[in-house]
Amino acid sequence: MKFKIACLQMDIAFGDPAQNYKNASKLIAEANSQKPDIIILPELWTTGYDLNNLKNTAEEDAQAAKAFFKDAALEYNSHFIGGSVANKTESGIENTLLVFDKNGVHAGTYSKLHLFKLMDEHLYLAAGKEKGLFSLDGHKFAGLICYDIRFPEWVRAHALHDVEAMFVVAEWPIQRLEHWRALLIARAIENQCFVVACNRAGSDPNNTFAGHSLVINPWGEVIAEGGEGEEILLAEIELDEVKEARSKIPIFTDRRPELY
Repeated sequence: MKFKIACLQMDIAFGDPAQNYKNASKLIAEANSQKPDIIILPELWTTGYDLNNLKNTAEEDAQAAKAFFKDAALEYNSHFIGGSVANKTESGIENTLLVFDKNGVHAGTYSKLHLFKLMDEHLYLAAGKEKGLFSLDGHKFAGLICYDIRFPEWVRAHALHDVEAMFVVAEWPIQRLEHWRALLIARAIENQCFVVACNRAGSDPNNTFAGHSLVINPWGEVIAEGGEGEEILLAEIELDEVKEARSKIPIFTDRRPELY
């Protein structure tokens, strides 16, 4: 089965949810001209890394974002990997990815498991505790957030559920662009699945971000890559390639987990 993908490589307005909702709406409408099956936004797209003000800008139970994606899914008949938003929960403020299917049904939720101490996430955010598994159109997928891709054991834990694509949302800085590319390619090769990664563009008071959203096939080949600025990256993925790769090099049947 083929899916047409649109990655919204946004330049996020620092600490300004109203402006970011406006910009996201504009980019979604623009992407719709290509009739994508799946639209993806970056990490913390409503606020950026304005961590000091999350108590004021985080959403209770991500209610505004949930309503936004439900309406957009129904209007545009597209699935949404809704980036992530600052989400007020009983455990604290979580960095939460939302998935909505084209019928406006909330199809998945994942809160970032690995908090990035170099950007003080652990001081402001509560870590998630659940995997990011979900299904769209009967196909198994997984959602990951930024720093997660440095933990191959976490990514493999999702791959073992027969996922056919990993969707990564991020705010990855420009100084570690080569890590971004190498890690994502490695995760695709070792798990023999598509990796679709949507990074933000632009800068905030503390960082400049890399852009370079990527779509990578199960052989580790980059089939689409963005530049550094705000743009919509389009690609098409053919999920039959996952079965082909796994049949030619049977990594999963050759594993010896009893010795790991």
